[in-house]
Amino acid sequence: MFQRLFALLLLSTSLSFAHAQEPQTNLPHVRITAGMYQIDAQVAKTPDQRQTGLMFRKEMPQSEGMIFVFEQPATQCFWMKNTLIPLTAAFVADDGRIVNLADMKPLTEDSHCSKEPVRFVLEMNQGWFERKNIKAGTKLGGELFGQSR
Repeated sequence: MFQRLFALLLLSTSLSFAHAQEPQTNLPHVRITAGMYQIDAQVAKTPDQRQTGLMFRKEMPQSEGMIFVFEQPATQCFWMKNTLIPLTAAFVADDGRIVNLADMKPLTEDSHCSKEPVRFVLEMNQGWFERKNIKAGTKLGGELFGQSR
């Protein structure tokens, strides 16, 4: 009896661990503009979606990203535990203004925070913002920010 219960527990743990290591790829998408550049961003709105984020991804196309949407502005902090690709986080105010950018190394638990309260965090492949000369103060456009730039 004990062996059967232990085997069931082990199987259950294994299945949920295997499921937890799958990348999140079925989220809704939204178009965001950054000057003349278009971003196809997956939208992570729920606590579970935000917690998983881009974990376990081995790659991401250059014009794609993930935008994290929070209920209200607050200091948002991100880390890269279980995230395999280097990313840059853009901490974005309600009007679409990039407050600050943070380069983040894969598989680390270093905390990267917004410099002021924000509701949005856009993660892109590391170097994307720099290559496009997009910096703090740049305004992003799109329906999330109440405009369609």
